[in-house]
This record gives sequence, C-alpha cells and structure tokens, in this order.
Amino acid sequence: MSDAARPDFTPLNRERLIAPGPVEVAPNVLAELAQPQMHHRAQAGIAKLMEAREKLTRLLGDPYDAVITTSSGTGAFEGALVSTTPGGAKVVNAQAGKFSERWGEMARRFGYDTTLVSRPWGEVLDPQEVADAARGAHTLLITHSETSTGALHDLKAIARAAKAQNPDLIIIADGITSYGVAELRPAAWGVDVIVSGSQKGTATPPGLGFVLFSPEVQARMIQNPERGFYLDMTRELAGQKAGNTPQTPAINLIYALSTALDRLLSVPLEVLWAEQRRKTDALIAAGTALGAPAWAPRTSPAVAVLTPPAGITGRQVAAQLAAMGQRALPGQAPHEDTVFRVSTMGYADRYDALAIAGILEDAFSALGVEFERGVAVQAAWNALKPS
Repeated sequence: MSDAARPDFTPLNRERLIAPGPVEVAPNVLAELAQPQMHHRAQAGIAKLMEAREKLTRLLGDPYDAVITTSSGTGAFEGALVSTTPGGAKVVNAQAGKFSERWGEMARRFGYDTTLVSRPWGEVLDPQEVADAARGAHTLLITHSETSTGALHDLKAIARAAKAQNPDLIIIADGITSYGVAELRPAAWGVDVIVSGSQKGTATPPGLGFVLFSPEVQARMIQNPERGFYLDMTRELAGQKAGNTPQTPAINLIYALSTALDRLLSVPLEVLWAEQRRKTDALIAAGTALGAPAWAPRTSPAVAVLTPPAGITGRQVAAQLAAMGQRALPGQAPHEDTVFRVSTMGYADRYDALAIAGILEDAFSALGVEFERGVAVQAAWNALKPS
C-alpha cells in the first residue's frame, strides 16, 4: 500500500501479532522479565523451575515429566530424538508440510535408517499407512498440528494404529502448536514424548523448548547419547527432577513461563481446548465469508491457513495486513502465494477473533475483493456462539 493510499488513521492502529508464533504476550508475563536478574542456583530460582515444570505437566493433563530447554522447539525435538533413539535405528517420519518434513531431515542427518511417509501439503496423514510403515521401526516422528498447512493430524488414531502394529515403538510427537491449544491425551493415545516451545500456545517469548516424557519411555532413554551433550535429555531430566540444570537455563524466561501458564490453567483443559477451537473456527468462518476457505480438510485450532480468492495471493494478503500494522504470514515456501496464515494463539481471546475478522475485511477491500461489509464479522460471531 502506497503512502497516498494508506488511511490517515493507520499510525493510530495497535500493532498486532496475528501470526502462528511468536505470539502476543500478556503484560504481567512481560513484567517478569523486568525483574532484577535472578540466579538459577538460588533457592527461589530452583523453586521457580520446579513450579514451571509442574504446571507444564498439568497443562498436558497426563503425569509426564517435563524438561525445559533453553532452545527453540527444534532444539527440544533434537534432544528428544537423540536421547531415545540409538544410532542406526529405524526411524519413520510421517510428513505433510514444512515442519513435519524438518524431522525427517533431522533423522537423515543423524544417520538413522529413515523411512518417510508423505502426503501432499494440505492433506492429512492416513493412520493405517503410517502404522504399516512403522512395523519393525524403533521410533516414529509425527507432527500433530502442522503450522504450515493448518492441518490437525489424527494423532490419536495414528498412535493407536502404530502401537497395534508395533507395541515397542517410541512415538515422538511435535506438539509445538497443539500443546495447550488442541485436545492432547498422550497417555491414552500411546504417545511417548511430546515436544513444544514457549512462543506458541504457552504465550511466552521465544527461547524455551519443552519435552514431556512418559514414565514408560524414561526407562528406555539412552545414557550419554553419542549425538547429544547440551541436549542430553537423560542427564537433563535427572537434574531437573532434583531442581538442578546441568547448563545455565534462561531463568528469566522460566519465571515468565510460570506466570503465563497460570492463565491457561485457570480453566479446565476441556474448556481451554474448546475455546481455542472456537476462536480459530471464527477466523476460518470469516475467511470463508470473504472467499478464502481453509486449506486443510481437518483444521487445527492453532492457526487458520486460508486460501485467498482468485486474483490475489497469500503474499499480497500478508503484505496488506503488514501495511495496516497487523503481522500475519503468507504460506511457507513453496506455497507463499497459495495461502496466508492468521492465528489467535497466545494472549488473545474471542474478541480478538472478531477484531481479526474486521481487519480481514479492511485488507480484502483494499485488495479489491468485492463483498458485503460485515459478512466476515458476522460469520466469526456465529462461530463463537455456544453450540
């Protein structure tokens, strides 16, 4: 948008992060970062580590043990892989998008005997196809919520089918945008390890990864993994259970994380999951009303990945939103023009979903899309109503 075409009120707009991570962070969480520097070996720092770990387990809803890493979710996933899977083992990677493809690349680089089960971007994985590939495998790498496509894969069905074929299989699930956002019951579903990161559903600044280990998988973890030192999860888990960290943690972020988790844990998990679902359904409904339906047939509550109307591209929509002070994202390469992505993960509520619907109306109008004013907001509101 040229300066001449930009509305004169644009400088008054509140800038928003409406991308699927990093997400907006609550003021009281940011205030934790403004404290005088604390020490992670002091009793208060040890107590805060233990408090944050306990809250992460409650947010999962199952009695898994949490490890907090000073890394991104990718670092946490790497630590989970090398600390559970011996060199040369057979690894199956199920992929249907940018982030699930990352885990297959990681496994190949580490020299694992890697088998890929692939579906086109925007589609969902077939549970039986994944299960058949997992026969005789040591580890299955699976993404629950695929942030690049907006697909929510049926982790429950996939895990149960795979474990029926191979009861000894270790399943490591990328829950980076599903943890704290979508229904996730790893103990009941047979998922051994859940990985996530701070800048998504837990609404904390980037810099922390989480690995949650089932009691059963802990007995199978590798002592002194040859590919892990900093990311040796066996050592890290033992240390954190005792209130210790082998390396210096980002203790400031851990304080912030503990505060952010209080908001998510203020309601039952079923209420949290349902509201996250409604918010994203509202964005999808708004997009559909504007001629921009969801890309995936089984949508994630973490992000609305929408296909723009004919004649405009995902990059154009994202650029128009940016010109309005609203940070969304186009698709991931090679689909930058195929879709655009908006989200209400993080410090956002249902009224933010209504605001984004109105913002999309302004953006689409500026891009020359014809529609009746108010249709997106009304569609979003209808999606938010109790069923």
